[in-house]
Amino acid sequence: MTGFDLILIVEDSAEDVEAIERAISRSHPDLRLEFLRSGGEVLPRLTAPGAELPGLILLDLNMPGEGGLAVIQRVRADPALDRLRIVVFTSSEDQAEADACYAAGADSYIFKPINFGLFQTVLRQTLDYWRSRPNVAHIVVPPPGDSPAQI
Repeated sequence: MTGFDLILIVEDSAEDVEAIERAISRSHPDLRLEFLRSGGEVLPRLTAPGAELPGLILLDLNMPGEGGLAVIQRVRADPALDRLRIVVFTSSEDQAEADACYAAGADSYIFKPINFGLFQTVLRQTLDYWRSRPNVAHIVVPPPGDSPAQI
């Protein structure tokens, strides 16, 4: 069962967890948020018997242990999870990392703004965008400019 009222957020930074929770609760108070603090927790959570699947995974890229890129690869390798939307929400502006995420199957790659107002706006627009596409399977939005990422 997948419903867009549940967002799975994978973030290791306590400050970012607080900012994400505050921003989403202001713009989308109807959404349920579930936080995981490491990439290694994602697949067991998603594949647990009877697990409710989220409408979207908001994924940090650079985490200790299993990072975001490995999470994307593992989720996309499981055919039962191929309809999950994965949005990388990261402080990395490295185009090579963005390309690698898209090549692995990320649906979107978004830079975390430092300014909270912009941070909140970016999250609101991201959630609004994906909520408006409830029946869309895996879509890759390529990064700007030339990109070798191919799905």
